[in-house]
Amino acid sequence: MSLFDRFKGPGPESQAVQAANQQRQADIEASLRGNRVPAATRDRLEAARAGRLPWTATLAPAELMIARSHGLRPIASVSATCWLHYGRSWTEGHSEGWHTALRRLRNEARAAGANAVLDVKMRTIPLELQDSMDFTLVGTAVRVEGLPASDDPVVATVPALEFVKLLEADVVPTGIAVGAKYEWLTGWGNAARQDWMGNTESTLLSRFWETVRKGAHAELRRNAAPQGNGVLAHLNFSQMFEFEQNETKQYLGRHIVVATTVDGRRGQPVPHEVGMVVDMHGGSTPLAGRRPHHQSYAFNDEEGAL
Repeated sequence: MSLFDRFKGPGPESQAVQAANQQRQADIEASLRGNRVPAATRDRLEAARAGRLPWTATLAPAELMIARSHGLRPIASVSATCWLHYGRSWTEGHSEGWHTALRRLRNEARAAGANAVLDVKMRTIPLELQDSMDFTLVGTAVRVEGLPASDDPVVATVPALEFVKLLEADVVPTGIAVGAKYEWLTGWGNAARQDWMGNTESTLLSRFWETVRKGAHAELRRNAAPQGNGVLAHLNFSQMFEFEQNETKQYLGRHIVVATTVDGRRGQPVPHEVGMVVDMHGGSTPLAGRRPHHQSYAFNDEEGAL
């Protein structure tokens, strides 16, 4: 390109590309407002379902082998994102963000003609944007041999191997439940401070943290109850922040728990009480460490999920 070319306007080819990009962006915005899948995404998923495009999956090779041997056919990788600005309630906003992303993920799975979305991972981008956060879900849409496409595909955090094991045990994954609780505590007169020698419990902070944690688990049970009679809680996340203003300390606590809901007996009525299994793995827990599976807070390209 010469210096003179820099002062020229865009050529016909560049103008066509820009027009196509603008049209695609307009369709994406309209689709988000209308709760539907953008046209370009829908075309890609329909082509993958029909075999006109190669299938893609987030599953490991061993999981793909197990999935195929049990009649699960991967169709396409699906994803959904919601960037939400919190209003009056961070707790309600957190729940709304994940459930909006979950609804969009189901829409993509439906467009792919899937029965379920497996291996769902939750991702967040740790940007310093106050009072807002992105909520992103990524998984693999699959079709169960012998079953028609579902109008309400199952979405589960479990990978294909665990999904098959659950089905063999007559336990059916039914969806995802989210429980979150944000709460403030003001330590008037430095009530949470301990100046004594030796080990001394801060009962104020103990009670506060128990309230936050129990609130998140209560919300999880309420969210899970319509979907099944148990939950497999793969992700727990806790944070406590301390602030000081005018010599008075404030504490912000948050606890988040995400689970795959299950129905233990097919065809049986769901009881009102929902039981919780914190860890369905043998050996080390998936709730700690740096395994990328089931973790979401926080994520970057170098380290993966927490």
